[in-house]
Amino acid sequence: MYKVLMVDDHAIVRRGLRAILEEEIQDIDVEEAGTAHEGLAVLRDHLPDAVVLDIGLPDRNGLELLKRIHHEWPHLPVLILSMFSEDQYGLRVMRAGALGYLTKASAPENLVEAVKKVLSGRRYISPTLADKLAAHLSGDDDEEPYQALSDREYQVFRMIASGKTVSEIAVELHLSVKTISTHRARILRKTGLKNNAELTHYALAKHLVE
Repeated sequence: MYKVLMVDDHAIVRRGLRAILEEEIQDIDVEEAGTAHEGLAVLRDHLPDAVVLDIGLPDRNGLELLKRIHHEWPHLPVLILSMFSEDQYGLRVMRAGALGYLTKASAPENLVEAVKKVLSGRRYISPTLADKLAAHLSGDDDEEPYQALSDREYQVFRMIASGKTVSEIAVELHLSVKTISTHRARILRKTGLKNNAELTHYALAKHLVE
């Protein structure tokens, strides 16, 4: 019996994907968690065979949780399931230890294949992400300035580009306004951009925000 933990804050999404897995894969038991805190509690109580993890969680960024899981359970396979395209998070999560990246738009068609692969210890990589990984590993891709941002800086970068103010970001991330302002200053310095307007234009041009 395979045990899979699905961490996603949308109950309807969890139940729908759980139904797909339990219908298509024999001998699978899917447990659900709606927050990073709940997910960690399940992991510590009884370790599953794999984790399906959403990036957008209400209490903690999924990328941070991925790093925590990879640190504490380095051999536990994690499949990232996200509403964001491969352009926005694909390479970043693979570098952080994920075995696969699946967009929610393609989940109904590809979820079963992806989960089977990570359960067997293999990577699940879409054709789009495969091209990006190949270019990255061969050194043929032109390094974009945003790729030099830390994970926290990248998170703040995307939130600013989405139109959120420094104060709104501080509240959402449970950080001080001063800390977010420091992140913003570093983002502008690393990317060579001058202000929020240029940052937003750049993010839209690179398809880093919807």
